[in-house]
Amino acid sequence: MTSYIARRLLQMIPLLFGISVVLFGVIQAAPGGPEAALLESDRFIDPDVIEAYRERLGVDQPVPVQYARWITSAVQGDLGVSFSTTRPVSEMIAERLPATLELMGAAFLLAAILAFGLGVFSAVRQYTWFDHLGTGLSFVGIAMPVFWFALILQLVFGVWLGWLPVAGTETVGASSLGDHLLHLVLPATVLSFRYVAGWSRYVRSSMLDTLRLDFVRTARAKGLEERVVVWGHALRNALIPVVSVMALNLAGLFSGAVITETIFAWPGIGRMFVQAMFSRDYPLLMGILMLGSTMVVVFNLVADIVYGVLDPRVRMDEA
Repeated sequence: MTSYIARRLLQMIPLLFGISVVLFGVIQAAPGGPEAALLESDRFIDPDVIEAYRERLGVDQPVPVQYARWITSAVQGDLGVSFSTTRPVSEMIAERLPATLELMGAAFLLAAILAFGLGVFSAVRQYTWFDHLGTGLSFVGIAMPVFWFALILQLVFGVWLGWLPVAGTETVGASSLGDHLLHLVLPATVLSFRYVAGWSRYVRSSMLDTLRLDFVRTARAKGLEERVVVWGHALRNALIPVVSVMALNLAGLFSGAVITETIFAWPGIGRMFVQAMFSRDYPLLMGILMLGSTMVVVFNLVADIVYGVLDPRVRMDEA
């Protein structure tokens, strides 16, 4: 296992390098630039001023030169300085990352609890009204646009009923743990809904296959209670493919937070990414995109490790 993890970590280096090349090229090829805000104003801007501004930011150099300068600093832990705030990018990401991780963690926990409950009960009660209801909700969750679902929840629970806050992380003048958790409910629900829909179908399918195996029939023949058979024996074996899918989807929570954080004014990485796009903040965009790419690569490794732990038949050292 140790040698497998070490080998995979070494393989990440050229992979992340290739990703950084592609991302840097795509960002540089995008229309506009950091000087676009000056050009979009109604005032006449002298071309020499614009050129001096580009030179100060370092974007007047050829793209290969810019990339070489960026990657040299990045491998030393320096992701550059934000164009819009003149602050270190790594410092800005470090400030916003805890809020995003909190939202991702809450959404993942909520999605896992609901998906396992819905999937297991749908498998045990196959073709009943509960199973049909779960299937219908899953289709709705997969097909429903995230932004539309978020706006509906804000309208119903925030405006009409007034039960939950619709933006931010705390109420001004009434900051407390309970108030913070109330602010977390809606964004975590929106971020988790799509994954509840998908994961519950995986759980149901895997449970149906497991419940037909011989060891489950043997456990029932021994007189074990049904809940022990289902939750203690069948679910443990059904987890193997499901947990791998969940680990792979963890990176999707990070990308999904872009829309969720923007709608709910959640002060995380996703909201900062949208602001960086509008301001053409190249260093900040690269820092956030590389963070997301690293998460994808790392969570793929986590999925493989979890799969190997749950299924002893998989020998990591031979993978």
